[in-house]
Amino acid sequence: MNDLKVINFMRLRSYASVLSLILMLGSIGALAVKGINWGLDFTGGTLIELVYDQPVKTSEIREQLATAGYENVVVQEFGSAEDILVRIPGDDPKMGAEVASLLGQNYEGSVEAVRVEFVGPQVGERLREQGGLGMLFAMLLITLYIAFRFQFKFSVGAILSLAHDVIFTLGLFALLGLQFDLTVMAALLAVIGYSLNDTIIVYDRIRENFRKLRKGDAEEVINVSLTQTLGRTLATSGTTLMVLLALFLFGGDMIHNFALALIVGVGVGTYSSIYIASNMLIYMRISREDLIVPVKENEELDQTP
Repeated sequence: MNDLKVINFMRLRSYASVLSLILMLGSIGALAVKGINWGLDFTGGTLIELVYDQPVKTSEIREQLATAGYENVVVQEFGSAEDILVRIPGDDPKMGAEVASLLGQNYEGSVEAVRVEFVGPQVGERLREQGGLGMLFAMLLITLYIAFRFQFKFSVGAILSLAHDVIFTLGLFALLGLQFDLTVMAALLAVIGYSLNDTIIVYDRIRENFRKLRKGDAEEVINVSLTQTLGRTLATSGTTLMVLLALFLFGGDMIHNFALALIVGVGVGTYSSIYIASNMLIYMRISREDLIVPVKENEELDQTP
């Protein structure tokens, strides 16, 4: 422990608190003013699967549909460059044949609509409600778990950290006008799990050091704990971000927003484990007395020969 060069993370905690407050206000403002750009998974629309006889570029298909007057169209590769998935608002059963005919006019080969499905707005609304309730229920269970495993003050820091990560990611999507579909919802749930895992590792080391270190106030103990877990955090976050960047750059349109949500979530989750979850312990005046292991009666009455 004497050879460890402790990084004073908490020296910047006041600035970090102001930064987090600004980010939260900005995210909530973006959600209130611009709102979430719900994808067709939630708003309803027509899904058309097209099969080309040779590879095509989704950007060219998107331009052709936009020129023809189709708005808010999602064009994605569906397993290969010849299999294209088009999502268009509306419920016209003839839309599949019309889109295939339109795209075939400027294409030398053949274009065939092999699947046309309609997702009603009632289904999308139910998905939106169930997804939101599922996220709230997950956070409630997380709060109870942290409170039982550690202490109530830890659960407050953990849940604020998770809420910070989710609100910031949602606010960024609202600000940029990116579509929010089921893949992004799945990414948000993954962000919750990732951020929680990072927070629990930090909390476990903080609890251990509070019981082990004889000297130092809460801020010093937290700095030591964060320094000890920094290597593991950077290794995990770094390798995860490398994979996500590869998916973002080369994974195609279908998982573009999914990868972006995870990249943002992993980055802000690493930050929040330090300056939200750990910082809240100081604001709530965590002390050694909060973490003393209760002595059992049979240990008090233990008789030694």
